[in-house]
Amino acid sequence: MRVLVVEDERRLAAALQRGLGAEGFTVDVAHDGTQGLWLAAEHDYDAIVLDIMLPGLNGYRVCARLRAAGCESGILMLTAKDGEYDEAEALDTGADDFLAKPFSYVVLVARLRALIRRTGRRRPQTMTFGDLVVDPAAQRCTRGQAEVRLTSREFAVLEYLARRAGEVVPKREILENVWDAAYDGDLNVVEVHVSALRRKIDAPFGRAAVETVRGAGYRLAADGG
Repeated sequence: MRVLVVEDERRLAAALQRGLGAEGFTVDVAHDGTQGLWLAAEHDYDAIVLDIMLPGLNGYRVCARLRAAGCESGILMLTAKDGEYDEAEALDTGADDFLAKPFSYVVLVARLRALIRRTGRRRPQTMTFGDLVVDPAAQRCTRGQAEVRLTSREFAVLEYLARRAGEVVPKREILENVWDAAYDGDLNVVEVHVSALRRKIDAPFGRAAVETVRGAGYRLAADGG
């Protein structure tokens, strides 16, 4: 699941990026409203954590513009403490939920997961390909009756391929959508994670769900291989 954090307090933004990353989210960060609006338009996010007081464009304007552009990502807006007017305006401009600062990190994660389940980006919560089942909300993968344990990044790669099942997905596209926007490392990191996926979801079960299309990318077989 991919999340955008738009927060100008850099220490808070960095802490959220680290913490949510450890929870299995892929996290991009913007420190002003203009950058946040651009990232939200360029990438497909399951949820956006959006502060109100931002340089450039404030959170209300970012939220309103995203909704006007047809953005369906769940938006959790961060409001001032006891800011009932902030909360009302957040909802009026298109936010799905709000959280007052200072907030509990545990509550933030729980609210984010609930928001993603609720809005679901209009996508099915569980995806089934033969005996392979991918459940993004629970971060769970099963093959037949067996649970397959994946790292958060492996699961993110599998989820992205599952969203595009039957299609050839270029390596660069996987990198751009599963790793955060600031990643500038080796493109071969995708190959490493796809190989790990094959060892876990295919090899032990005599299946070949993840296919390599030479020179083009990878494809998850719609029937589970």
